[in-house]
Amino acid sequence: MLSVKEAQQQILNLQVKIKTKKVPVLDTLGLVLAKDIISDDNIPAYDNSAMDGYAVKAEDILGADKNYPVKLNLLKEDLPAGKVPCRSLESGYAMSIMTGAPIPQGCSCVVMREDTQEKGHFVLVFKECREGKNIRYRGEDIKKGDKVLKRGKVIYPGDIGVMASIGKSEVLVIYPPLLGIMTTGNELLEIDSELTMGKVRDSNSYSLAAQVKEVGAYYKKYGIVRDEKEILGKKITEALAECDILLLTGGVSVGNYDFVKEVLGSIGAQLLFWGVNQRPGKPLAFLTYKDKFIFGLPGNPVSVMVCFEMYVRPLIKKMMGMDKPFRNSIYAKSSYNFEHKEGRTDFVRVIIEKKGSEYFFKSTGTQGSGVLTSMSEADGIAIFPEHKGNIKKDDDMQIYLLKE
Repeated sequence: MLSVKEAQQQILNLQVKIKTKKVPVLDTLGLVLAKDIISDDNIPAYDNSAMDGYAVKAEDILGADKNYPVKLNLLKEDLPAGKVPCRSLESGYAMSIMTGAPIPQGCSCVVMREDTQEKGHFVLVFKECREGKNIRYRGEDIKKGDKVLKRGKVIYPGDIGVMASIGKSEVLVIYPPLLGIMTTGNELLEIDSELTMGKVRDSNSYSLAAQVKEVGAYYKKYGIVRDEKEILGKKITEALAECDILLLTGGVSVGNYDFVKEVLGSIGAQLLFWGVNQRPGKPLAFLTYKDKFIFGLPGNPVSVMVCFEMYVRPLIKKMMGMDKPFRNSIYAKSSYNFEHKEGRTDFVRVIIEKKGSEYFFKSTGTQGSGVLTSMSEADGIAIFPEHKGNIKKDDDMQIYLLKE
């Protein structure tokens, strides 16, 4: 049976198909650029005012202060943003100008409005202003031909603003994979069904859909499929024709009605591993089908979510062009002793507390693979590695953060 690290390495060593697509700039948030972004424009495109105030010549107001203001003639022309100046500025004159308005010819600085006072056809300036002050020059931010964003960069809100400023309405990105989600089992009910003896509502497809959405990929739900080979095979074939990764929950153990592994083999899927030395989620299966990937996830709801975090999420991240496949992690001290069987990796749902400069963790409570509230309450997943036995109070353990 594979260790956790061996299973993860098998997945991350695989060649994956990278899809690229041009998408609207607002839809690129969190995705990876597939091509350098080169500016076709200077930003700003023209010299403009950084303040509301008066366009003046710097030499005209040398020595101006509160006690000895400089008196300038005020031109009738007013320059709001968007208006092109009709005349140039001569010595001894000032022109009212607003933030973003083009700088008139002859102006060498903009004096702030709060450092002035209008008096009829004149303006008094109470503070001198050096040349270039409060002027944003053409190409000051971005020059035509600049590589403003590099291929392989994860896109953040500021990047979207930059791309909008240079007129990039559509951007080529690494397009996230589509994941098919299929739950199997005769005991499963739809979310709005009334519970009856022997039946449970399907929560797995909802947990998985939320995890896929959180990581930034796309999903399609294929509903609940009964434990019948013919129906299961038909549904799986349909999903693999559309999706890049198929997530199957249930049917991968050794029960009389666990047909998933057999059905996948019959359609030509290649089994890479089945079973990982871990708790929860031991009966995890991973297969390839042409250039597609298939995860046979256990049916228990905690196992499903934990296996997604440790195996599915890294594969999605790789297919999205991300360098960092796993969640952020920290090291925290155990708040008390934990029993742990050496020779197996345990994924423990924990609550994290900060005391001073140090982090501490404690269990969410009962760690059964059916206790879904443990995932709701958890701040992170503590890794109790296979080479370590019982965890002692104050032992430092790695924790993957579920809530940043």
